[in-house]
Amino acid sequence: MLILTRKAGEMIAIGDDIKIYIQEIRGNQVKVGIKAPPEVTVHREEIYLRIQEENRAAAKSTTEQMRMAVETMLNRTNQREQK
Repeated sequence: MLILTRKAGEMIAIGDDIKIYIQEIRGNQVKVGIKAPPEVTVHREEIYLRIQEENRAAAKSTTEQMRMAVETMLNRTNQREQK
């Protein structure tokens, strides 16, 4: 991990396309501006973690729904064959 010290008004560059600007420092809070290309998503950590959890839940739900659909189709096929 790289640790840097910056003052208000200073900037950190990540590669050629991402710039992090220190806008303001007030007590123990730092206001940060981030300039990044549109294809780069930027989130606060708590938002990012919530998105990840929702994605995991959606994937699990989809997998469970697919399993149930396959079981339903197999049951219908078996019922038709028995007639």
